[in-house]
Amino acid sequence: MKLLTVTVPCYNSQDYMEKCIDSLLIGGERVEIIIIDDGSTDRTGEIADRYAESYPSMVRVVHQENGGHGEGINQGLARATGTYFKTVDSDDWLLDFPRFLDTLEAVDRRGGVDLFITNYYYEHADGKGNRSINFSNALPQDRVFTWGETRPFRIDQILMIHACTFRTALLRQTGLQMPKHTFYEDNYMVYGNLRSAQKMYYMNLDLYRYFIGRGGQSVQADVMTRHYAHQLKVTELCFTCCHLDDLPEKRQRAYCRHELLVMLAISVLCARLSGTAQAEQDLAEMWRACRAYDAPWADRFRRQIVLRLASIPGKGGAAFVRALYKVAHRVVRFN
Repeated sequence: MKLLTVTVPCYNSQDYMEKCIDSLLIGGERVEIIIIDDGSTDRTGEIADRYAESYPSMVRVVHQENGGHGEGINQGLARATGTYFKTVDSDDWLLDFPRFLDTLEAVDRRGGVDLFITNYYYEHADGKGNRSINFSNALPQDRVFTWGETRPFRIDQILMIHACTFRTALLRQTGLQMPKHTFYEDNYMVYGNLRSAQKMYYMNLDLYRYFIGRGGQSVQADVMTRHYAHQLKVTELCFTCCHLDDLPEKRQRAYCRHELLVMLAISVLCARLSGTAQAEQDLAEMWRACRAYDAPWADRFRRQIVLRLASIPGKGGAAFVRALYKVAHRVVRFN
């Protein structure tokens, strides 16, 4: 059995996937790399097959009809043989990978964890705004801990998929299936599995290099606005996958509340920035679904000052949304 399975969903990734895969091969025989060729029409499949031929004990390839990033995760998890599971996007890469593996292996020998957390580092194409998202103020370092030992997270600290390495058995036990042809579904993968993660370990290492600036990326402003419905769908999936009040740990509830608020804010911003009547209807439907699942918490979120102001109808609300987006981008620079 491998220590770690890394799934790399690829769609028309010929121009950048090799940097990603080469950064994973450094991990050696402890690592299983599953490349998902998601119906690519360029040389992605050919490049993937070449890696599998050159590294038969490390690399496997799945060629599938286009199903989106989420279906790539589904297929990678279904085939994973590693004790732990991680997803790396084909335009991103890892640094200090052997050091990470050494620590993961040592932790696993002592009984292992449900979730191993590392930092992610924004790598902007223009070199401006590069920064690490680390969790040293919120999480105990270099030891196993539980939710009760965590501290409050800042607004920009989100346990995105880039930060998370889950125990494979936990993901299979939870049984979540990522939706096909849906952007931002990785938020659901993380949030939906946090309810089951009790034993955790945090390594203050900028492992994941998150590239920002490639044209057509799902986090680009025009794409986020155009695909606002994907944000609404994923946020609704997260809200309705478990009741906050059912989570056993107070600090676990606090973190999940924090992440839901951020996702709801992004959903409202994207829907309102699209400026269409259909977007307003879709946004209202998301709120109805959330309220039908858990009315008290849906109402608490809607009363949050940011969401209240962003939901003001007419020109006033639209102006606030545009201003809020500019401030958020300046502070976080997420695209």
